[in-house]
Amino acid sequence: MFVLLLLALLCVPLLELYVIIQVAGGMGTGQTIVLLIVVSVVGAWMVRRSGLGVLNQIRARLGRGELPAAELVDGLLILVAGALMLTPGFITDAVGLLLLFFPTRVLVRSLLMRHFSKRITVGGWSAGTGGRGGFGFGYSYGGPGGFDGGPDVRDVNEVREIRDSRQSSEDSDGD
Repeated sequence: MFVLLLLALLCVPLLELYVIIQVAGGMGTGQTIVLLIVVSVVGAWMVRRSGLGVLNQIRARLGRGELPAAELVDGLLILVAGALMLTPGFITDAVGLLLLFFPTRVLVRSLLMRHFSKRITVGGWSAGTGGRGGFGFGYSYGGPGGFDGGPDVRDVNEVREIRDSRQSSEDSDGD
């Protein structure tokens, strides 16, 4: 993974420089600079618009008591798109714009969620495609750190009733 990241950090700027030189050779240097600035300004506007839309969706889901998993991944992808749009160059701008378009973002989001849901396990809970946990999360049964039948969940009112009935039975036994 480190080698792949290092290779990307070395190759992407060289590719960007090559593409900018090729575009400048065809259009002219001034027009190329103006085009890079226009694409960055339009991209920044799109990042802001998309980010605010996703933020509103997250707030709405949290208000309904739901886990906004897809919206959080969308927010991360918009953040990455914004970083790519700030990087000068046509290739990074194109990838950033693709991440800002909703159909492309949904495709990337579904691929990321499918990839990472197979790898995530937190405290006996594993992110998956369903299960008894709801919201795309299920219980992890057996194995190290797993549950034998799910967590023991009790309603506070039921606990009080049980305690009340125990106290009344103890009082009747003592008489």
